[in-house]
Amino acid sequence: MDPSRTLVMACAIVLEEMLPHIPEGMDYQLFDFGLHVNPDKLRVTLQEAIDDVNGRYDTIILGYGMCSQAIVGLHANNCRLVVPGVDDCIAIFLGSRQAYHSQTRSEPGTYYLTKGWIEAGITPFSEYNYTAEKDGKEKADRIYHVMMANYKRLALINTGQYEIEEYRDYTKWTANRFNLRFEEIEGSDALVKKMLFGPWDEEFVVLQPGETVTLDHFLPRLKGDG
Repeated sequence: MDPSRTLVMACAIVLEEMLPHIPEGMDYQLFDFGLHVNPDKLRVTLQEAIDDVNGRYDTIILGYGMCSQAIVGLHANNCRLVVPGVDDCIAIFLGSRQAYHSQTRSEPGTYYLTKGWIEAGITPFSEYNYTAEKDGKEKADRIYHVMMANYKRLALINTGQYEIEEYRDYTKWTANRFNLRFEEIEGSDALVKKMLFGPWDEEFVVLQPGETVTLDHFLPRLKGDG
């Protein structure tokens, strides 16, 4: 793989974890994490970006999971697409889809945070604060309890890429405020490194020029960890 002929496309939160490992000469494009709120808009934005670089690269690495099926339908006519075969970026931060599914089996009622998510402010906790200021605490309480009814644990993923103390303190404080159990989980850069350097094995969806991402590309991988 020629780094100069490879492009990384990722949201700001995932790209932050990739940047320390991106080899010299490899280009990257950053996308707003807020696009996840609207999967259709994220899909359109990514497809337009892929079309804009048509013919300039041999490989585009997408730093996304399925992300509410936002990447289903993407295609590149003149290069291959490489996508980690995971539900979302939690698996990327934990190092593999197996690590993520191990967590969900043992602690299914978990909401995960990282430095990037905390700073982006797109969580039920930041939404609670916004609603409380706008519409009052009573309404915020009702919405929060519906959204978080099945959650018991608030887990901070420590990927080792940054000073963690500030984010640990925030997560502990938030867990206490919302009556959740705090836990810190060790992350891993294993999947990030495989995204950038290979091998693109069974953990990845690799599409040749002209092929389109489908849900079927992901289901066998995800079911295999059930």
